[in-house]
Amino acid sequence: MSQISRIASRLSWKHRHRHRSVSTWTPLATAFNAPPARRINFTRDDVGLFGMPELRNFEGFYLLRDNVESKSQDLIAEAISAQRSRKMVDIFDELSDSLCKVADLAEFVRIAHPKSKYTQAAEEACISICGVVESLNTHKPLYQALSRVVEQGDTQPTTEVDQHVARLFLFDFEQCGIHLPEEERLRVVRLNDYILQLGQKFMNGAVQPSVLPRSHVPEAIRNYFPTSGENVIITGLCTNAENVQMREAAYRLYLQPSESQEELLRDLLLCRHELARSCGFETYAHRALNGSTMERPEVVREFIDELSEQLRPRADADFALMTQMKRRESGQAKVLAEIWDTPYFTTQLKRQSLEEQANEFLPYFSLGGCMEGLDNLLQALYGVRLENTEMQPGESWHGDIYKLAVVHERDGLLGYIYCDFFERAGKPNQDCHFTIQGGKRLPDGSYQLPVVVVMLGLAQPRWSGPTLLSPARVDNLFHEMGHAMHSMLARTEHQHVTGTRCSTDFAEVPSVLMEYFAADPRVLRTFARHFQTHEPISEDMLQRLCASKHMFAASETQLQVFYSALDQEYHGAGPRQDSSTTDTLRSVQSRYYGLPYVENTAWQLRFSHLVGYGAKYYAYLVSKTIASWIWQTYFEANPFNRQAGEKYRAEILAHGGAVPSRKLVANFLQREMTPRILADSLITEIDTDESKIKDLMVSRS
Repeated sequence: MSQISRIASRLSWKHRHRHRSVSTWTPLATAFNAPPARRINFTRDDVGLFGMPELRNFEGFYLLRDNVESKSQDLIAEAISAQRSRKMVDIFDELSDSLCKVADLAEFVRIAHPKSKYTQAAEEACISICGVVESLNTHKPLYQALSRVVEQGDTQPTTEVDQHVARLFLFDFEQCGIHLPEEERLRVVRLNDYILQLGQKFMNGAVQPSVLPRSHVPEAIRNYFPTSGENVIITGLCTNAENVQMREAAYRLYLQPSESQEELLRDLLLCRHELARSCGFETYAHRALNGSTMERPEVVREFIDELSEQLRPRADADFALMTQMKRRESGQAKVLAEIWDTPYFTTQLKRQSLEEQANEFLPYFSLGGCMEGLDNLLQALYGVRLENTEMQPGESWHGDIYKLAVVHERDGLLGYIYCDFFERAGKPNQDCHFTIQGGKRLPDGSYQLPVVVVMLGLAQPRWSGPTLLSPARVDNLFHEMGHAMHSMLARTEHQHVTGTRCSTDFAEVPSVLMEYFAADPRVLRTFARHFQTHEPISEDMLQRLCASKHMFAASETQLQVFYSALDQEYHGAGPRQDSSTTDTLRSVQSRYYGLPYVENTAWQLRFSHLVGYGAKYYAYLVSKTIASWIWQTYFEANPFNRQAGEKYRAEILAHGGAVPSRKLVANFLQREMTPRILADSLITEIDTDESKIKDLMVSRS
C-alpha cells in the first residue's frame, strides 16, 4: 500500500470512529483510541526533547554535561564557604537536582530513543555524571560541612523536614565509606565495584538457557524442547503447558545447579556482608533497611513469620484443590500437585469455575476507555483532570507519544506525563515509570513542575480499531499511573524526596493501591464498554473478571513470603562456608512454602531480583499489605470518596519521602504499624476475597 493510501485509510478510520463515538467517548478517550496525531512542521522551530532547547540535537547532551559539571563546582564552593548564607540542605538539594535533571533524562533517552546518536550521547552523559558523583563521594570538605550541620545544627533556621533530608544526604555520602580511614574507604570503593560486576554477571547467567547433551535428556521428553545439533535447549519453565511431563521436565532441567552461578551468588553475598560490616552495620540487611518503612530486618522477619503462620492452612487448602484438579485431569488417584503445577492450575480454575474465555474481556477495555476511567477516578478522588496536550515540534522522541497535562481544579497545572505506550523495535519490553524532572519549591516561591514518562509495551492501534487491553494490562496501566500520580501530587520542598523518591518498601504503595481500584466492579463499570457497540460490560462478566484476580491468593502470597524469607536469610549473617546457597534454599522452603523442594534444582540461581532488590525483596509484600490496609480503611466502602482521596493526598502522597514512611502510615491510619497488624490486614483481604469467590461459584452452579 502506498504512503498516501495508508494515510487515507487511517484518516478514514479516525473519521468513522469520531463520528460514531461523538456522544459516548470523551475527548481524552477519543485521542487515545486513535494513533497519536502526526503533524508536519513547516514553520515552527524545534523546541528540543521535553521542551529543552539544548536538546534540539544529540550534541546538546555534551552542553548539558558541561553546564552541570560547572554548576556542581559552584555549589560545592558555596557549601564549604565560611560565608554560606543558605541552608545547607537547600544547597545539597540544588546540587542533587542539577545532577538528576541530566542523569535521569540521559538514562531514559539512553534506553528509549530510537536514534543511535541520541542513545550514544545520552550514555556518555550518564558516564560523565557518574564521574561527577564519584568525585563528590570522595570530597572530604563537602562531607565534613554536611556532617557538622547534621550533628550540630545549621547556622540557618531549619525545619524538621530539612533535618530529615539532610540526614538522608549524609547517609548517601557514607555509603561510599567517606567517613572511614583512607584504607578502609578504598576497600569500600573496591567492594562496591566488585559487587556491581558480580551482580551484572549473575543477572546475565540467570537468563541463559540450559543447554544439555541429548544423551543427558530422557528420550521420552526430548521432543518437548528445541535442539541445536546434539544439544537440547531449555529456555524457560513452560508453566502453562498442558502436558504435565513437559512442565516437570522444564522445571527440573532449566533449574539444574550451575557451579558458576553458585560461585557468583556466594561471592556477591559475601562481598555485601563485608561491605555492610565495613560501614558499621551488623549485616547487609541492616544496611539495606536503614531508613525504610520496616526499619530493621528483625521487624521484617517478625512480619514474615506472622504472615507465614496465618497463611499456611489457607495455602494448604489451595494446594489440596490443585491436587484434586490434577487427579481429575490425569485420572490418577494418588498424584499430588507439585511446584511446577501451580501456574497451570490457577489458569485452569479461572477457565473452569468462572468460564473465562480467552480474550473475551479485550473488547471492553480499549486504551481510550481505560484512560477515561483513570480520568474519572482522579477527578472523583482529587479533583484532577488528565488533558491530552499537543506537543511542540521536536519535543517527543518518537511519533507515537502522547503528552498529558495534569490539572487540578483549584491549584492548576501540576505537571506533565508523557505516555510512551506502544511497542517498537529496540524499545525495552517492560512497564515502568521514569522521573525526568522532580518537583521542588523554588527560591521565588514557585514550584518546579514534575515531568515523568510512563512506558508500556502495548500493541499499536490498527486502522480497524483501537488498542485493546487484557485485564492484566489494565492492572499494569493503573499501577504505572499510580507511580506517575505519586510524582504529580507530591508537593515537597526538596526534589531529593519528591514523589517516588522514598524508601523502596513504600514507593510501591500508591501504585499497588491503584490496582485495587482497577479490580473494583464499581470503578470498572465507569469505563468498561465495548469499543464498537459501546455496550457496557455485562454484570456477569464483571463479577467473573474481578473474582479471577483473586484465585489462589493464599498460595500466591505464600510464595512471595518464601521469596522474601530467602532474600532475608541470604543477606543476614552472611554465607556459611560449610553449606551452599541451595542448602539455604532447601531449609527456607521447608519452613515457608507448602510444596517441597525438588532435589537437584537450584531455583535461586535464576532469581535475578537478588541483585536489584538485595535484602529488599520483601518490599512489594509490605507495600501490598499497606495498600490493602489503606484500601480497607478508606476506599473499600466507596472508591470515589472525595474526602478520603483528599486526606490520602494531603497525608501520604504530598510528602513523598520528606517524612519517614513509617510515620506517614501510622499517622494516616491512626494505628501503630506492627507486624501482627500488617499480617492481619492482608489475611482479612484474602479471606474476604475467598468468600466472594465461593459465593460467585455457588450462584453459577
